[in-house]
Amino acid sequence: MMGVSMELHDAILRRRTTNGPFLPDSVRPEHQRRIIEAASRAPSHFNSQPWRFVLIDDPDRIGRIASLAGQSMTRLIEDGLFFERYKRYFRFSRAEMDERRDGIFIDHLPAPLRPFIQKVFSETGLKVMRTLGVPERLGKDNQELVAGSPLLLAVMLDREEYVPDKLSGFYSLFGMGAAMENIWLTVGDLGMGIQFVSTPMEVPSCWQEIQNLLEVPPDLALMAIYRLGYLPPETRRPTIDWTSNERKPYDRFVFRNTCRQPEPLA
Repeated sequence: MMGVSMELHDAILRRRTTNGPFLPDSVRPEHQRRIIEAASRAPSHFNSQPWRFVLIDDPDRIGRIASLAGQSMTRLIEDGLFFERYKRYFRFSRAEMDERRDGIFIDHLPAPLRPFIQKVFSETGLKVMRTLGVPERLGKDNQELVAGSPLLLAVMLDREEYVPDKLSGFYSLFGMGAAMENIWLTVGDLGMGIQFVSTPMEVPSCWQEIQNLLEVPPDLALMAIYRLGYLPPETRRPTIDWTSNERKPYDRFVFRNTCRQPEPLA
């Protein structure tokens, strides 16, 4: 039992998001089944199992979703929406990350952009990025990553359970989160990687087009798209990349008995 427990602990600590490319190899059918089986064993309210999944390996559909991912990334960067929405999570120095211990540390940038790092959220910084073609470059990177993924996973919720203004809506999201964590850990165990393809859902027209591509019926709500594949031995980092391995110390997020008593790390 102790060995199994330590293996699980190590798997949790090794959990990562894959920012780089995958091998072109198709995901083996037995591995796809293991991923879905792991998801199905997640807890859900009254065993409602509100999740639904679409495994996407059709190259044409993957290519179309990749195009939408690239278009949406370019648009979000070009309009400044991406940085405006998420600037509170960005850390641009090792010292800032060491102090905060959360967010993402932008440690990989194109050389021409580095002198403007402190102005990235200003109109000046946005103009520089446009001039340097950063929005188009990031859009292309995003499209290539998705297009080179042998498997996409669409996650949906049953609208009978997922009613956002009712408790069942929260319960459904909780169950979906547990199912996805099971998938994440299983993916790591299989020598695979996984990444949330988030940008299309931030542009309503792109998100609607993906729903049309997947023929999502009215009784299901499309919640997320992920890309999956086997990891190569070495990966090339994207044009702009980050790390997010740091975690807050216990006394910043754990308390004993009341919220007034932080729990120190023993």
